Amino acid sequence: MASAALATEERLLLEIDRIGRDRRQVRIWLGIVVLVLFALVLVGGATRLTDSGLSITQWKPIHGVVPPLSDAEWQEEFQRYQQIPQYEHINRDMTVEGFKTIFWWEWAHRLLARSIGLVFALPLAFFWMRGKIEPRLKLPLLGILALGGFQGFIGWWMVSSGLAERTDVSQYRLATHLVTACLIFVSCLWIGRGLSPHASDPAPTKSSRKMAAIIACMALFQIYLGALVAGLDAGLSYNTWPLMDGAVVPGGLFVQQPAWINLFENPKTVQFVHRIGAYVLFAFVLMHMIASLRRAPDTTHARRSVLLFVLVATQAAIGIATLILQVPVGWGVAHQGGALIVLGFAVAHWRAFVGEYPLPVAIEERR
Repeated sequence: MASAALATEERLLLEIDRIGRDRRQVRIWLGIVVLVLFALVLVGGATRLTDSGLSITQWKPIHGVVPPLSDAEWQEEFQRYQQIPQYEHINRDMTVEGFKTIFWWEWAHRLLARSIGLVFALPLAFFWMRGKIEPRLKLPLLGILALGGFQGFIGWWMVSSGLAERTDVSQYRLATHLVTACLIFVSCLWIGRGLSPHASDPAPTKSSRKMAAIIACMALFQIYLGALVAGLDAGLSYNTWPLMDGAVVPGGLFVQQPAWINLFENPKTVQFVHRIGAYVLFAFVLMHMIASLRRAPDTTHARRSVLLFVLVATQAAIGIATLILQVPVGWGVAHQGGALIVLGFAVAHWRAFVGEYPLPVAIEERR
């Protein structure tokens, strides 16, 4: 009996060890996906800031991976660009060499987008066939894969808004595209963080978990507001801080009718709301940090709250500098990258209160 019990315990330990190895491999894979997504968003931001997003006027998911390879092909691509309003109204003096600059930004963005599909799908298929994907994760991972595929369509839907009547893309579609990318980003982080060992420290307060969730949602909403700012080029005006147009609350915020449309189409209002969103997020993170340090200063949760505050404060400083400098490309990309880092850390901080995924029920029952 004793030997049988010992053998059962050894098999259980081996099974737990196997699950740990599988989780580590899946976690590393998702970490790589997150890094590629981060790079994709940065290149997308640079593409927007350099007004390169409309340089490729066709959607060729497969054949589009091959760029022009001869002077004739470059001329052909340039002639397509010359048919859209952006060239007609803004870039009529552009040469083929100038066109190549904006083309390469958009091509790189699309290439990274295609690459992320392979980086996600191929390992997913491999881990699935090897039985390394836990049943509870199969549907969420398939959902991320489907959302990634749909994101490709959203990207083209966004680009198409600037090919007929506008000289740029719709701010609504730009915001949809960026928020969808962020949802894929945080979904991979959420699952990967759930597969990581967690500290056993209790939450500092009863509301810590709820506050962490609110902060993560606010960070995502702030990115949405930032996308509206970018889509309207709202950061190129009212480049002073802390006052805006010479006042704490500037006039002319609701001059358009109906009044609600100002929140989406009035550059002044959109920038002001983005500023207010930053202040509110800063205040919430500060309160969360103070509460955590007062109630449980030696816990990992408290230390994470301090780091989260430092990240948000740094991001605010980058945002102010970006505004005052009138959105140079480098600062604009840094601001977008900082937003994604804040969002990612906020989601990981929230996930820490939820805890890691428990072992499969069959294993728990045998322990």
